[in-house]
Amino acid sequence: MELDFLKPLFDRPGPWASVYLDTSRTTEDAAQRQQLLRRAAAGQLIDLGADGRTCRAVVDHLAHQPVSGAPPGRALFATDGEVVLDVPLGCSPTDVETSWSVLPHVAPLIGLCGDGPRCMVAYIDRTGADFELRDAHRRETAGHAEGNQWQGRGHRSIPADRYEWHYRNKVENTWNQNAEIIAGEIARAWPDSGANLLVLAGDPRERRAVHHHLPEPLRAHTVETERGSRSPGGSTRLLDEQIAAAREDYARRRLDSVLDLFHAARGRPGEHGPRGVDAPVGEAVEGVPAVVDAARSHQVATLLLGLEGSDPRREVWIGPGSDQLGVQRSHVQAMSCPKPVKARADDALLRSAAAAHAEVLLVPEGVQGPAGGLGAVLRWS
Repeated sequence: MELDFLKPLFDRPGPWASVYLDTSRTTEDAAQRQQLLRRAAAGQLIDLGADGRTCRAVVDHLAHQPVSGAPPGRALFATDGEVVLDVPLGCSPTDVETSWSVLPHVAPLIGLCGDGPRCMVAYIDRTGADFELRDAHRRETAGHAEGNQWQGRGHRSIPADRYEWHYRNKVENTWNQNAEIIAGEIARAWPDSGANLLVLAGDPRERRAVHHHLPEPLRAHTVETERGSRSPGGSTRLLDEQIAAAREDYARRRLDSVLDLFHAARGRPGEHGPRGVDAPVGEAVEGVPAVVDAARSHQVATLLLGLEGSDPRREVWIGPGSDQLGVQRSHVQAMSCPKPVKARADDALLRSAAAAHAEVLLVPEGVQGPAGGLGAVLRWS
């Protein structure tokens, strides 16, 4: 999971109201139930010590949510009388959960947003392609590529005899050039897209030609789907299902790969992980003190978070800066922070991960991950 969308939360001081709410509307009494949940959220925040302006901002924001098209749940983060971020959730939380803390309580998002990666979808035909970016709940257009238009297109019949080969050769060349143009535009847009997965949709011939022209490193992040068209209109249900399956498969393979590296790096020098991954000692750490030290020095490449463990709920000391954290108060005071405060380890580490552009992966219950629920694969030893 990428955390760039959380940065607005960490640029402002707290305290923060964090609200996780079931917003599904599948029953006849949904409207009444939502009203009760809003009241419950406000009551819990008041009991926790939240100020009245922030409580009212949360309730007013929830009261104006649309009735149709609601996601299974929402997460709201508010401070100083303003809802700063509203995140649709892929899974429904249990009724309503609230907190009032110095940092926004973002750790539950890792499990509720879904683990699927951000992906770029390219809708391809013979003349060009349209690009779209998707994550769990948002879609946005991301440009297009236009190929060459050959005058032989359209309703003109194919000439016979000695001209036929020339005609077909012109068509083939144009299609191949357009595939190269589309692939080049994808490669240009890819680094700034924030995507981890590329999905090629369209007719088989065109999408395979584009796949062939992609740079080799990008092909490793690319899948093709049998559904999808550049033409507007029509149902996208089957395409959406295939993209969701591709995202889930990518997330599963990514977690397996990182855990292999983590376990190998935590073993003896030269020891192999479950799938033959070889890594030297020192490239992975586990436990609150070691992970906090790595985060403080910006070493964390991938943060592994097991929400069932006890370590994520432990308290650490923090300052206003994302790298001002430590297991002891004196550690943070030594970083020009005279008045450190306590925060949950998972929230503090997620703040650091967002600032350092680190990846965060949830280790599901039943999967062997870091002891205690906190670990990290490092950028360097």
